[in-house]
Amino acid sequence: MKNKYIFTFAMVALGFSGCTKLDENLNGQVGSGAVSSNNVAGVLGATYAAMIGPYQAPWNWAALQEVTSDEIIVPTRAGDWDDNGAWRALHLHKWAPDHTRISDVFRDLNSISYVATSVLNANPNAVQAAQARFLRAFAQFSILDGWGQVPYRDPGEGVTKPSRVRNAADEIAYLISELNAIIPDLPVGPANMANKNAARTLLMKIYLNKGAFLNRSTPTFDAADMAKVISLADEIAAGGYVLTPNYFDNFAPTNDVLSTENIFTAQNLGGVSGSDLDGQWKCTTHYNQDPSGYNGFSTLSDFYNKFEAADKRRGGSYAGQTNVAGIRVGFLVGQQVNQNGVALKDRKGNPLAFTPEVSIIERDPNHLEVAGIRVIKYPIDYANAGSRKPDNDWVYFRYADVLLMKAEAQLRASQTAAALTIVNSIRTMRGASILPGLTLDILLDERGRELYWESFRRQDLIRFGKFLAAWQEKPASEAKYLLFPIPDNQLGNPNLIQNPGY
Repeated sequence: MKNKYIFTFAMVALGFSGCTKLDENLNGQVGSGAVSSNNVAGVLGATYAAMIGPYQAPWNWAALQEVTSDEIIVPTRAGDWDDNGAWRALHLHKWAPDHTRISDVFRDLNSISYVATSVLNANPNAVQAAQARFLRAFAQFSILDGWGQVPYRDPGEGVTKPSRVRNAADEIAYLISELNAIIPDLPVGPANMANKNAARTLLMKIYLNKGAFLNRSTPTFDAADMAKVISLADEIAAGGYVLTPNYFDNFAPTNDVLSTENIFTAQNLGGVSGSDLDGQWKCTTHYNQDPSGYNGFSTLSDFYNKFEAADKRRGGSYAGQTNVAGIRVGFLVGQQVNQNGVALKDRKGNPLAFTPEVSIIERDPNHLEVAGIRVIKYPIDYANAGSRKPDNDWVYFRYADVLLMKAEAQLRASQTAAALTIVNSIRTMRGASILPGLTLDILLDERGRELYWESFRRQDLIRFGKFLAAWQEKPASEAKYLLFPIPDNQLGNPNLIQNPGY
């Protein structure tokens, strides 16, 4: 069914056992002992594989981007989802340097960076080297976004000394130079390989967020940077991408065939090579839903209410995955049914009807299991439900985001009419009404509607100056939370400096 380039995930074991959880004594760094010209393809495959856990699992990078925002809440339901307050701390902006999720994600993202660097020790050809350098840049961009300083090593550099660290300004300059250098050697496609337009999309994000990364409390937007965002979007458009008519086809088990807008994805082979993507629906669905879920992640009613009733992105039935009465995609609210349309009950025998009302700590015993609107962004892959290895390819970048970034750059450059045209073209495709005008606040809402639960919301809220504001179940927060703390267990590296306020 899938005839794309298949990465050899078995090669992860090539000296990189548990490559997303490498020896912490090396601060997540990879030595060069297992790298040679004979296994460069395997080590490159290990780099792609190292991205699975940090990015596809909803409790890792996605949690840091989304649970800290107005899109996701993980309510404590009696003893369920308490986890010593870790999820409440993310939503309330009350985390500290010993927060487990923050520590694990920092380690795992750095592991990607170091595994990618090790590829460059193995005499790769130009295309292999460009892919490794892109994956390293991708991970380092996330580290920059989260922590504002980025550890690094050059190829061949020993691990007996602490890694060096770039500050935000130096990392931005490095990423821009690095991506421009590798674009000529990257392939045109397919989407599940590091490719030219994936690099251009990452460059767009760097230029768009540059002023926010340099001054998070008061982001700035240089006219030249906005012009670069616009020109890069036009280069990407030449690739022939168009908005996919059925929004959820972008995330379906056969999205490698159905999507016309996915730019960079991670290939998952149903029942064969694994993925933590099943967590995207398990983390939110109820224990009694099929396949059984963990009854945790929910969205907030204020966010749900940003959608018009006719907006297709709000969800509904999905052909081939649900019948008219079965489990739906998008936002799940009200009485729930199984795949065959049979009404479900909670574990006490009450109707399983999800409510918009949700509290960060649920105490009503009759409300514990039904509080909160749930979200299924990736249609459930029932064909591979038993294997926990769904066929849905994970989506890193897609064309709708490119268009919205271009519209934002135009709006910030006072090209309001052009920006409004782009936004309305997306809304028309999604079944939403035409907007009469466009402001930054409206554009932020539109990014939420189009890109919800895709791991961009925290970044967007910071760039739009909204991340510290109060929202549902969260009071206003302090400026120190614009950056995550350097984890306590990483401060043995004297080149890492704890972020202000921690």
